[in-house]
Amino acid sequence: MSTPEPLASIAGTGVALPPHRYEQDALIAAFQAVWGQEHHNSRRVAQLHAAVQVGGRNLALPMERYLDLDFTAANRAFIEVGTELGAEALSAALQEAGLEASALDAIFFTTVTGVSAPSLDARLVNRLGLRSDIKRVPMFGLGCVAGAAGLARVADYLKAYPGHTAALLSVELCSLTLQRRDLSIPNLIASGLFGDGAAAVVCRGAAVGGDGPAILASRSVFYPDTEGVMGWDIGSSGFRIILEATVPDMVDRHIGADVAAFLAPFGLQRADITSFVLHSGGPKVLTSFESALGLQREDTALTWRSLQAVGNLSSASVLFVLRDTLRERRPPAGSLGLMLAMGPGFCSELLLLRW
Repeated sequence: MSTPEPLASIAGTGVALPPHRYEQDALIAAFQAVWGQEHHNSRRVAQLHAAVQVGGRNLALPMERYLDLDFTAANRAFIEVGTELGAEALSAALQEAGLEASALDAIFFTTVTGVSAPSLDARLVNRLGLRSDIKRVPMFGLGCVAGAAGLARVADYLKAYPGHTAALLSVELCSLTLQRRDLSIPNLIASGLFGDGAAAVVCRGAAVGGDGPAILASRSVFYPDTEGVMGWDIGSSGFRIILEATVPDMVDRHIGADVAAFLAPFGLQRADITSFVLHSGGPKVLTSFESALGLQREDTALTWRSLQAVGNLSSASVLFVLRDTLRERRPPAGSLGLMLAMGPGFCSELLLLRW
């Protein structure tokens, strides 16, 4: 076994949720009231929402605001609320790292639930006191995989600039993409599964280091001819979800082999990995992760809990699980962990961690 030298270390994490909290039963009742006269079986809405095993979610806006929300108003809300949550999450991560905002040399920003030019990271420069020479790397379109992929790109940057400090910021306001006139099964599932939130991770290069977990390596995997598995159909009404039922099958078919191929060059096997930070994609996806990787429910407990507490937060989800792992179930020093997420492409991103 020969693990690589660290690319970067994780110095701090932060998360933020909007204040409008609703339990799933209240949301189900609201959807039934809206769709009851249009959907041939309103009980089907409740069944699909219950099946995703989400207990409640935080929404960008009060529930009643969504009744007459068009794409223009939704995107304006994305910019306004997203900037607030992004500032809160990044400030919390910097505070945990013991750093001032001026310490950041680069910021990577990801979202798939709104559009803005300048992007939200630019709106934080003056607000938080980021340096005028900060390198900004906004990323759009990676969706659920972007929490892991974004962190991998931060590590790539810090490999090139080992004396620098960089942050990843994810802001996902999934509720603002709601399609009220879309009664397809994918939209009904999405309206029960996805929530709103922001997360940030501050990392330091190897030359400045830190006592947080080290990012040792990453691997990106793109699965050919799978572009139609997940994504958006973007039009005049905004973001209409594309979500095939084959997503859990993608996990079953690929993840075990992907992990083996990732670890092999380092002389490692799946048994050498003692902790997992997984994206909370949904019950079927999590069950497939457990099966493909030989995990017990105890191994994935924090991911299940995050899903139940706040829903699937797209790219922010795996970062919420990372934060919870650091705070509540930090693995033994020197042990190896794996961060893993999948998303539109269809693709996966894997990171090797040393705690």
